[in-house]
Amino acid sequence: MRITAALLVLTLTLPGCAALRALEGEPDRDVFELRPPSDVPRSCGRGRLAELVIEPPKARGTLDTDRIMVRPNELQTQYLPDARWGDTVPVTLQTLLVRGFGVYDAFTHVGRAPLGTAGDYALISEVNDFNAEVAGQGAIIKLTVDAQMVREMDARVVSRGHFTATAQAPTTKTADLIPAFDAAGQQLVAQMTDWGLRAVGVNPARCR
Repeated sequence: MRITAALLVLTLTLPGCAALRALEGEPDRDVFELRPPSDVPRSCGRGRLAELVIEPPKARGTLDTDRIMVRPNELQTQYLPDARWGDTVPVTLQTLLVRGFGVYDAFTHVGRAPLGTAGDYALISEVNDFNAEVAGQGAIIKLTVDAQMVREMDARVVSRGHFTATAQAPTTKTADLIPAFDAAGQQLVAQMTDWGLRAVGVNPARCR
């Protein structure tokens, strides 16, 4: 009786599902990270032009998590039970963009925050899709982002972009979904770095 009473008190003092996690334990999940297109430094032949700050991307609640989203249909959201990202989706994208832009010598600094009181440019973005959509026996990875390049000096939007990247996974197993997410992520970052370079006056075709 004493043990039962103690468990009841514990359950009542823990909020919501936290009580279940405390009593039953959370499932173990493998942790995954995505890669940028390249970590090899690239020279654009114009010297260092500006400091670029990658602001934390915005995302709705279902994407502001480290869980890996799978959509069985347009109205339903689920998550892989055995895997998660190393950070939340917004932080994962921010990290990819910092690394993606950071290989180019066109910038004096690329980071999550300015070195001083303000940077020269800020990349502001919102994640609309970062999920797998079930299609037959497999899935289509869909990543979509809206972004703006803002000049900090006068808060002027110098460029806007809408970016979509997709990749096919042969099954909905984690072992097939993660490489497809990685491929789509590299496409997305490549699109956004090309756009971002052009927005600040650099031709990415001249970067070697």
